[in-house]
Amino acid sequence: MYDMRYKAAIFDMDGTILNTLEDLTDSTNYALAHHGFPERTIDEVRRFVGNGIRKLIERAVPAGTDVATIDKVFDTFASYYKEHSAIKTRPYDGIHDAIAKLRAAGVKTAVVSNKADFAVQDLCVDYFPGMFDFALGEKSGIAKKPAPDMVEECLRTLGLEKKDVVYIGDSDVDLATARNSGTNVIMVGWGFRDEEFIMSLGAPFVIHEPQKIVDIILGE
Repeated sequence: MYDMRYKAAIFDMDGTILNTLEDLTDSTNYALAHHGFPERTIDEVRRFVGNGIRKLIERAVPAGTDVATIDKVFDTFASYYKEHSAIKTRPYDGIHDAIAKLRAAGVKTAVVSNKADFAVQDLCVDYFPGMFDFALGEKSGIAKKPAPDMVEECLRTLGLEKKDVVYIGDSDVDLATARNSGTNVIMVGWGFRDEEFIMSLGAPFVIHEPQKIVDIILGE
């Protein structure tokens, strides 16, 4: 019997459970090249992600690009990414096992992401079939992270209070999401932001292996 500190773990997706950076970069560059714009490096795309795919495209196009053109680039990206979101994407080492251990101990698991909802649902099925009790991506009517709305929707669906859950992420957006939601947070060091940056924002700590998530949640 475990002395669980939390009843549920809410995970960010990109940079936390899945390394999606190469597929995001390839899809961004496909859309940029299709519209005659210069491509971006993987490190540039790393800096651009975190606030949803629309914001990714707004940051990737050249400065001064008009809204109508951004719309076209975004549409091209979204169409291409829908068919190419799982080409190079892979779970981080150890994360699948950690989630399985949490579920075996009776912990609810969830994903909330600023990635488009269609991609969140597809990637959960592709890489984590049956391993999440709730998954939500960006969709109309629910404010994106760092607003608390996505976490609050998760809590309502699972019938839990904020004290019952811990939010797990890798970025400044994730840290702000936990703060805005009033939940405790576990920040990971293997994702899209480096540890020095995360700690500079006042993160309580940064972990470096998925097993530590299990240890914290199960009170070991």
